Amino acid sequence: MTQPTDIRRVPALLAGGMSEHMRAALNLAADGLPVLPLRRGKLPFGNCPSCVRNACGGRPNMKAAGACECPSPCHAWAAATTDPAVIASPAWASAWRQAAAVAYHPGGAGLTVVDLDDATAIEWARATLPATRTVPTTRGEHWIYRGTMPSANAVRPGVDIKSLAAYARWLGDGRGATASLPDAVRALAVKEPAAPRRAPQSLTGPRRGRGGACPHRTPTYLDRGVAMAVQRITEARSAVHATVYRTFLAVLSTHGQCGCLTDAHVGRLFTAAQAKGESARHCTDAWTNAVTTLGL
Repeated sequence: MTQPTDIRRVPALLAGGMSEHMRAALNLAADGLPVLPLRRGKLPFGNCPSCVRNACGGRPNMKAAGACECPSPCHAWAAATTDPAVIASPAWASAWRQAAAVAYHPGGAGLTVVDLDDATAIEWARATLPATRTVPTTRGEHWIYRGTMPSANAVRPGVDIKSLAAYARWLGDGRGATASLPDAVRALAVKEPAAPRRAPQSLTGPRRGRGGACPHRTPTYLDRGVAMAVQRITEARSAVHATVYRTFLAVLSTHGQCGCLTDAHVGRLFTAAQAKGESARHCTDAWTNAVTTLGL
């Protein structure tokens, strides 16, 4: 980074030192990137006691700088901050010591990250999108553009967009010059108008498709398929949003045409997804998008 952190603004650091992740976070914050700690699995830390089980209603009071007013780094992207006094506060210092990675809020820094999850997605981006700053990830690349837009998951196979109301892991400065956000990226998040579809807002009654005779000889076939889908979600190590959507799509493509897929099955899928950090809203959106894609 170009600017060292002025630790004179953070008295707590002078007494107890700082972890590697806190030092990195302070340097990123000095460069204008709102940061937050991630635990294992690339997930934010849990809500602070004041907001446990969403007691705050999921709408934290926000300071002008964008930092959550809660004492702990809860609320994920909404807690991201550039304030060194917050980053080095006792509650945050404890989180940094346990953290597995540093994340940042791209939208808060005026950026958009196109998260390419595999080689196929990278090949598509190189053929479709203008060159920009790229950062290698575990299996793919982050393409970073200057400008903001609504975040969106699974805009195409292996591609997520992280900008406003989202967070991305910090994986280094990368290479190349940061280009302006192109219309080709903005267009990825624009969905064509579709007729309203029933989504599992409340899990009551069977999830019926177009009707017709059930092709499954025994309920065991369906139960085995749902169990495999739950396992696929549970074992996801990256691209959880995309994995959940693709799994929902696979289940619906096999079992969505008849009336044997019940709310109990859907509930198992939603429970597995939420255990990986997905919100109920994200689960509903992924399910609705899968239903729409298949024309059910």
